[in-house]
Amino acid sequence: MSQESPDWVTRGLPHIWQPYTQMKTAAKPLAAARAKGSRIVLADGRELIDGIASWWTACHGYNHPHIREAVVAQLDLMPHVMFGGLVHEPALTLARRLAALLPDPLERVFFSDSGSVAIEVAMKMAVQFWLNRGEAGRTRFISFKGGYHGDTFAAMAVCDPEEGMHSLFKGVMPEQIIAELPVDDARAAALEAVLARHAHEAAAILVEPLAQGAGGMLFHDTAVLRALRGAADRHGLLLIFDEIFTGFGRTGALFACEEAGVTPDILTLSKALTGGTMGLAATIASTRVFEGFLSDDPRRALMHGPTFMANPLACAAANASLDLFEREPRLKQVARIAAALEAGLEPCRDLPRVRDVRVKGAIGVVELERIADLNDLKRRFVEAGVFVRPFGNVVYLTPAFTIGEADLASLTGAIVRVLKEMARAG
Repeated sequence: MSQESPDWVTRGLPHIWQPYTQMKTAAKPLAAARAKGSRIVLADGRELIDGIASWWTACHGYNHPHIREAVVAQLDLMPHVMFGGLVHEPALTLARRLAALLPDPLERVFFSDSGSVAIEVAMKMAVQFWLNRGEAGRTRFISFKGGYHGDTFAAMAVCDPEEGMHSLFKGVMPEQIIAELPVDDARAAALEAVLARHAHEAAAILVEPLAQGAGGMLFHDTAVLRALRGAADRHGLLLIFDEIFTGFGRTGALFACEEAGVTPDILTLSKALTGGTMGLAATIASTRVFEGFLSDDPRRALMHGPTFMANPLACAAANASLDLFEREPRLKQVARIAAALEAGLEPCRDLPRVRDVRVKGAIGVVELERIADLNDLKRRFVEAGVFVRPFGNVVYLTPAFTIGEADLASLTGAIVRVLKEMARAG
């Protein structure tokens, strides 16, 4: 099979700046030509089983016909219209459906076009909520080690400060209050001490519920979220759940807040919202937060408005994605994937330099002591016929919920095999 690059690759690569990539030393990127289900077909004809669903977005697999048909139908009607002074059926239907799926009193949906922006909007809401009440000093946020909330400046400021990308900008961004998650009595006491010192200057507590994603694929239990709800209430803070990673079934329930039985004041969604079709995000506020902006004074309105917010094509894709969660057994599929990940990754526990193997819903993680050469490890996975993108010291799988048993077994088998080969090589 030929692996020569097509003309569009050789002519276009010199003009591209890739994400999270040292362009001086980076390996040549793979050129994707098409995708369907859990398969990515490269321009040279090779076919890879995708283990990460394009950063966890393609929960129904790529190019699902129901979503594709919805987008095509909307394209014929209206690909876009501004959301300032205008509304349209796909957005209003989607907002109503999201509010119905989420626990009361989360009912007001503000659309944007990426997860990072959804976090920025949530932070802006929280700060302005207090400003509108005449409490001007409450401008900081309490977030947690191991957390990741996005790449824009305000979002970076609430990420784990030791994470490489964000530590680079130390001193540039506003300094936030980063604590340990209260996963045990000692850390719960430490968080209470942090709150006692800083609650008066904080607007909200911000957390990824049940699973911290890009900060290391770290899991915690529902008791942690109940403790955070209690702490927020005791200290008069808002509670924000970042469900950009966990929302739409990834942890085993439709939303992590549902599994925990804890309702935040503000919740953010993106990633799988459109089934991986196109960019869309939502920041959903409680009735109390929304009513904090109602006034005869126009300056108390939420002054934010992304140009492509509530894009009709993206909203149509999201409505079609919600249809699939209603019609097809997605959460049962997640449970099946969880069992397969547990069994398939179990042999990694016995390998040298493996620190932990853990599974939560459709998230499987092998944590190593270190990964010496990420590019080499990625190359080995491609040679094994799978698309897996380790980062830091973790190799992880977040496949589409529709993935077949054989493809899932190929993914876990490739991880076991490649890590064994690396262990033998020293």
